[in-house]
Amino acid sequence: MKRLYVDFDGVILNTNPILYEEAKKSNYSKEDNEFYKNFDFKKVLKDEYILNDSINCLKKLIDSSKFEVNILTHCSSFNEGIDKISYIRKFFKEISVIICPKEVSKAKLIHSKDAILIDDYLGNLKEWEEEGGIPIRFSPELESKGFQVINRLDKLIEIF
Repeated sequence: MKRLYVDFDGVILNTNPILYEEAKKSNYSKEDNEFYKNFDFKKVLKDEYILNDSINCLKKLIDSSKFEVNILTHCSSFNEGIDKISYIRKFFKEISVIICPKEVSKAKLIHSKDAILIDDYLGNLKEWEEEGGIPIRFSPELESKGFQVINRLDKLIEIF
């Protein structure tokens, strides 16, 4: 069974465009951590933002018994982490949700060697690979940017 870590924003839910727009409206840049520390994430943690049937795809990954499925997400605040955990718990009781402070590399938080990371952010994928992990880029448009790429989480069943 392969250890699998799935990013939240940009993989499970399409929160990034909404967050960037809200930051802009509030006169913050999309990189400004202060915006995210104070943002009410319940506004974007909605089923209508599910990317490419990701919730059902996660269920298929679990049912395949090929993977130990975990959610690994960067968070800027304690409340963001609580809101993301609450959202995932609506669908899954058995998945671990691992909150990674924004300032910490996912590859440093988790023992990444030989584990799979599905992420849309290239920086996370590069660090994961440097630590001996298996990086796979999630991109609805299948833009690989140098990494193996998928646009649906259940594609992993075919790959592994």
